[in-house]
Amino acid sequence: MKILTAVKRVVDYNVSVRVKADKSGVETNGVKMSMNPFDETAVEAATRLREAGTASEVVAVSCGAPQSMDVIRTALAIGADRGILVQTEAVLQPLAVAKLLKTMVDREQPQLVILGKQAIDDDANQTGQMLAGLLDWPQATFASAIEVSGGVVRVTREVDGGLETVEVNLPAIVTADLRLNEPRYVTLPSIMKAKKKPVETIDAQSLGVDVTPQLKTLSVEEPAGRKGGIIVPDVAALVDKLKHEAKVI
Repeated sequence: MKILTAVKRVVDYNVSVRVKADKSGVETNGVKMSMNPFDETAVEAATRLREAGTASEVVAVSCGAPQSMDVIRTALAIGADRGILVQTEAVLQPLAVAKLLKTMVDREQPQLVILGKQAIDDDANQTGQMLAGLLDWPQATFASAIEVSGGVVRVTREVDGGLETVEVNLPAIVTADLRLNEPRYVTLPSIMKAKKKPVETIDAQSLGVDVTPQLKTLSVEEPAGRKGGIIVPDVAALVDKLKHEAKVI
């Protein structure tokens, strides 16, 4: 069984995001970038399935600028066998990414696609579902546990009422939650081995996919600063303020 997993290059989660002066987006120049944490979880899940003998190959795909090669190399260091960079300078929105990934699925013919449930830069949570729709494949989202056996994927999901377990037939799409696993620490020997693994670069235009953005960002604003709190002398004063100033009781 072949597994395809998608990885995205985003602003590192430890970085404080700053809005550009023209309010057209967030500042990325000179900012540390890294693999989307949800995608890292997905790569780890795919690697564990291969190590367990369930899968024979893991292919990591990234769509974006040439700099996205960094996250592909990280995926290879985690354990992916080879990488594919679908290169484009266009601003990619979820539907465009799903269309590009569909071309890779058609080309690679994996039996399972594992993606992060969302990217931390836009929190769209749409690509996996859109890809399943384009392929007409079953999907299991927000996975906190994955088992593959006999052509069936059993996925445990955390829902408001507890845990939900669903089964879908292969081929299928699975989106990973952070609780699925703890990605391994990438060691220096793994990084050196990753440099020898094959990575293919494909021009997105050659795939015949329209990646034109369907949505236009009018302005990006920083959230308003929080007002300082106050200390009240007693419960009666607190109740009075909640009743007359906050008007919540």
